Amino acid sequence: MIVNGQPQTQLNIADRALQYGDGCFTTIAVRRGRAELWTEHLSRLKLSCARLHIDFCAWNELQEDVETLIREQTEVVLKIIISRGEGGRGYGVAGVGQPSYILSLHAMPQHYQQWQTQGIDLGLSPIKLARQPLLAGIKHLNRLEQVLIKYELEQSGYVDAVVCDTDNMMVETSAANLFWRQGPLWYTPELLNSGVEGLMRNLIIDIFKQHAVIIQTVAAKVSSLQQAEQVFICNSLMGVVPIKSFSPIDTSQKTCFSSDQVSWLQALVNDRCANGEV
Repeated sequence: MIVNGQPQTQLNIADRALQYGDGCFTTIAVRRGRAELWTEHLSRLKLSCARLHIDFCAWNELQEDVETLIREQTEVVLKIIISRGEGGRGYGVAGVGQPSYILSLHAMPQHYQQWQTQGIDLGLSPIKLARQPLLAGIKHLNRLEQVLIKYELEQSGYVDAVVCDTDNMMVETSAANLFWRQGPLWYTPELLNSGVEGLMRNLIIDIFKQHAVIIQTVAAKVSSLQQAEQVFICNSLMGVVPIKSFSPIDTSQKTCFSSDQVSWLQALVNDRCANGEV
């Protein structure tokens, strides 16, 4: 682990990332010594800091440390955390020191390749996301909703599940963005009040537009997914994963999907990543 440019194995207990989850983070796929979607990850970190009023300025130092850390890595996950800093008591920020950054490397999950090839089944999470537009879209460190979602998911037998907000509108899955097709149109949930604006999600929206595929961001309930013909999920680590079926909670109803039009998107995204275009 690298903290502010120095190898460390510990954090100060006064760090607000620990005390209050006061910060933001991102996780990046590193392949052949290159951080994929690096520009986009950096932009989202800057947006997150601005949204949280964290005056982080050490962007050049962070980037230099990232380049050094990943240079010899073949395939790993890089996690970057930015904390507001150490000190202060209570929620107020008076007396807090300089913001800090934490870099760490982790093994790339090996099951993602199998998911891409074989697809997965989706359940429906009983846990709802709160609606808070000030935090919507960014990856802040307050992830207790996701912890509860994952706990319920582990009891369900599914590897992932659709997550709705407290108005019962679909938002995402436990750790990925959601897309579905009805007829010629593709849809993805709007993220105005909750959820994470994934960088792979944004890349796919751009690809759809470049290929004249109609994509709409919408507020939609689970019934829309049950009427879909194709569904996939995505994030910057797993890429594009086709969904084989969707089953709501406490019902025997299962909706099955085709994956024909997902294959070309997988190939295009994987080629862009392999050729260093993202």
